[in-house]
Amino acid sequence: MTNRRILRLTGTDSHSFLQGLITNDVDKLAHGPIYAAILTPQGKYIADFFVVARDGGILIDVAETLGDMLTQRLSMYKLRADVVIETLDLHLHRGLGAAPEGAYTDPRNPALGWRAYRDMPQADDGTDWDALRVAHMVPETGIELTSDSFILEMGFERLNGVDFRKGCYVGQEVTARMKHKTSLRKGLARVRLDGDAPTGTELTANGKPAGTVFTQAEGQGLAYLRFDRAKGPLHAGDVAVTWTENSDN
Repeated sequence: MTNRRILRLTGTDSHSFLQGLITNDVDKLAHGPIYAAILTPQGKYIADFFVVARDGGILIDVAETLGDMLTQRLSMYKLRADVVIETLDLHLHRGLGAAPEGAYTDPRNPALGWRAYRDMPQADDGTDWDALRVAHMVPETGIELTSDSFILEMGFERLNGVDFRKGCYVGQEVTARMKHKTSLRKGLARVRLDGDAPTGTELTANGKPAGTVFTQAEGQGLAYLRFDRAKGPLHAGDVAVTWTENSDN
């Protein structure tokens, strides 16, 4: 399971501060946790995270590898706002089935189970989270999601990670323009592989670059595709790859 950093924001300006920065509507916290991202002014991905209202503050659940960077980024933006950012000694717990007390359903997709924060680390329960991610086309921090990513290409609208009715946030103009395009030319897709290929292997179609394959599980994988080039036979090295266009894409 990916290690997570749990940050807490407190102070009278915490709500409005986040509202002007992240891709989702902080007002939705009145109804439950949200999934969101922070972007560059050019609309590219910096970090994705879960936002949870708890005990009079706002928790941010982010990948440990991005924890220091996100803390620095938030501190840079807060200027004189009444916002205090601290790291909590909490651990993420995840599971499937009925959510225990204090847990919440994953806002990206209920099929991804529940999330909760505890004082002690969670023992591995054997759940194949990668297989679930592949089955439901959910990108992962540092694998499918990188500094070159645009969130709409990575499925954030489908994953409830962006709100087009809220006010401005950093990177909003680029994201809105992509939303109103006729269609995306590139993006995350689920493919079938006749074998295993290393994460990051280039996909080719008729000898031309057509994308990259990433997480794989149970004969399927997540790939970043150039849709116009992915119509014919695909290969990841010597491995045959099939992309079936469907509503998930």
